[in-house]
Amino acid sequence: MKFDTFLATVNDWGRFQKVKYALICLTYMLPPIMVYTYTFTGAVPNFRCANPDSIDTDEYNNESNILYDAMYKPTKEQCTGIGTLLSVVECQRCYIQSKSNNQDSVDVQLHKCQNYVYDRKYYKKTLTEEWSMVCDRTYFRSLAQIIFFVGYMVGSVVFGVLADKYGRRPVMSFSFILMSVSGFVTAFGPQPIFGVFPSYIIFVVARFLLACSTRGISVSGFVLGSEIVGPSKRLLTGIVIEYFFAFGQFFLLFFAYSIRTWRLLTGAISLFTVPFIFFYFILPESPRWLISNGQFDRAEAILRGIAKTNKRPFDQDAYEQVKEEQKVSMMDKHNQEGILGLFKSKIMFLISMNLFFQWLVQNLVFYGVSQNTGSWGFDPYLSFMLSATVELLAYILVHCILDRVGRKLPYCLFAILFGLVALAVLPIQKFMNDNSFAKTMLMYAIQVSLKFFASATYAIIYIYANELFPTNVRNTGMGICSMVARIGAIIGTYCNDSLARIWINLPVLLYGIVSLIAAVLALMFPETLNKPLPQTVAEAERMSMIRIRIGKPQSTNTDGTEREDQSLAGNNEDSTLKDLLQGDNIDDRHL
Repeated sequence: MKFDTFLATVNDWGRFQKVKYALICLTYMLPPIMVYTYTFTGAVPNFRCANPDSIDTDEYNNESNILYDAMYKPTKEQCTGIGTLLSVVECQRCYIQSKSNNQDSVDVQLHKCQNYVYDRKYYKKTLTEEWSMVCDRTYFRSLAQIIFFVGYMVGSVVFGVLADKYGRRPVMSFSFILMSVSGFVTAFGPQPIFGVFPSYIIFVVARFLLACSTRGISVSGFVLGSEIVGPSKRLLTGIVIEYFFAFGQFFLLFFAYSIRTWRLLTGAISLFTVPFIFFYFILPESPRWLISNGQFDRAEAILRGIAKTNKRPFDQDAYEQVKEEQKVSMMDKHNQEGILGLFKSKIMFLISMNLFFQWLVQNLVFYGVSQNTGSWGFDPYLSFMLSATVELLAYILVHCILDRVGRKLPYCLFAILFGLVALAVLPIQKFMNDNSFAKTMLMYAIQVSLKFFASATYAIIYIYANELFPTNVRNTGMGICSMVARIGAIIGTYCNDSLARIWINLPVLLYGIVSLIAAVLALMFPETLNKPLPQTVAEAERMSMIRIRIGKPQSTNTDGTEREDQSLAGNNEDSTLKDLLQGDNIDDRHL
């Protein structure tokens, strides 16, 4: 008997699972809060050089700006004459005239600003202002974000491997502690008394650890939520978690709108994480992971508790059968290859590499588009709210269709639509008049659509990959996917900063092209709708071989059990596969 079949007998979406899963969902609010906090704490408000005649009293307001512009602001001709790649707007913010008279002359020498004044319409105090991370010091701000994404990569791999080795529950618990501690260090470690550079080092190191903890929570939490349910509820668990990812953004928005200084905002969010440390005492370990690692007594105790809470019978004979099958599986050295199991065989290598590429593309697309929401033409808080709302609507649509038409078709369709919409920028820019109302509205519609499709594919690939990786390397596989995904996020950030200087819509075109490529490559994946989670690499390969050799998966029931004991290691597909392999003289151990 397969574990999915047995799990359905004791845990058919009963009270135990609903309560525990609700707690897991709450933890999934933390990653987006940590990811997007820098949007507000490191925001770049409008700024200009300080008036040298009134450095201590100068403010960013209409009266002071008019006075400064008349005396010290460089002209367009002067900015063009200094021979830099800066835009005129950037030049006028970062350079100041050496004289207050004859400012129309191109011979007037320009100097880099040493002091700045900032617009306080939206923010009272940001890190950008405190450490002057503007103009020729912008790289300090970018580097802090890059180091954060590196922490994402490191945390994804390290905590992914640790969760597969030591369990989902202890890794999540340690991550909660690390998140709280690093959050408080991020907020209160940097101090003026230390100086700018030491404070900056403390900040980026603490954010690196914060990013690591974020991945420990999100990857392990997602996997834990999916492993305590049967196939009929995996979509629900996968997509509802994404809802809470969006809810976390709304929660952050409330905090950021109420607290306009970076230190207090970071401290308040860190304080919010403290109660999650005690989730160690109420979250269960994954019984699926326990069984896959031979810890049958602990798994049985948890499963009996689940059955008792749900008022369901516990079939000891059926559980003994599950144990015996797992013991046989554990004796097979092909099921104990660890991370190497993702790459040793051709089929699993292709699946793994394809999934890694899909995650890279979807994070490139998702973060590339998301970081452009400031160009929607609203204040930063409204823009952030609209972006989170569009994202939430995409998750709702995915939830409504994924259990009806499967994972593969919607994923490919949304990726193709993203590509086509992105490429539509070309004819709009070529054939429509600049600054026309129709063009403005069309570009706005394209931006919203891209955010919608990017959010949909981002949600689906998370669910899809989780169902394609086998249990004994699932956390490791998801961790590597997440690591590669951060490379995509970094590339997206770079594209928005650099390619936009060549042509403002060039990054969007790049996102569209790679999205189309990803859609084509995703066609090789098998459909996982109502299929049991593969326990071993061999089972994952069989599932893909059935797709490749037969052309379509075996029919299944939709009652949540769908005869799992006959899906992968049982009679129907296994027998069909064996006949095919025997006909080709292929030993199934070499799959």
